[in-house]
Amino acid sequence: MDKRVYHGDLTLDLLANALVSRFDQGNLRAQVLGQGDQVVVQIATRQQPHSGGQTALSVLLEKTEDGVLVQVGNQEWLGLAASFGLTALTALRNPFSLAGRLDEIAQDISSLQLRDEVWALVEATAAAIGAGTALSERLRRVKCEYCGIAAPVGEPSCPACGAPLGSAQPTTCPHCGFVLPRSLNRCPNCQQPISA
Repeated sequence: MDKRVYHGDLTLDLLANALVSRFDQGNLRAQVLGQGDQVVVQIATRQQPHSGGQTALSVLLEKTEDGVLVQVGNQEWLGLAASFGLTALTALRNPFSLAGRLDEIAQDISSLQLRDEVWALVEATAAAIGAGTALSERLRRVKCEYCGIAAPVGEPSCPACGAPLGSAQPTTCPHCGFVLPRSLNRCPNCQQPISA
């Protein structure tokens, strides 16, 4: 499962509505389940598709302190392999029959790209409102352990009392946006190495 955290004014409703608007058409259907601080958008091929195999994908949207956590589940392939197999078998028997299955082949290829299309839509929606995986302005502050005054991330010492702020100041993973301390070499969320 892929997880990314988007910081900013991104809301669950905005993302859920964008996903449903894009994927609840043609051979696909999309629906929103849940409410409050956690919703799931389910995207799947229709029960009786006109052509191609079937697939399904779930997208978990969860409110975080400063944005939204997006988690795209593992895609279920259901009948895609069978549909590709039928196309190959039919082509072996009669190569001219491929012309009649072009629509099904196109639907199957589109279904294989569903996961990438979901991430592209989430990225575009976040970018459109100025949200992203970079640390938000509100989280770019660290609280002094001695006097409790907020100081900008990167300050070597507290502007109020002069106490050292150390290297405990947060940053985000450049790959998934997960907020983490600077002392980590690898992101605990996506397991990618953090460049220094």
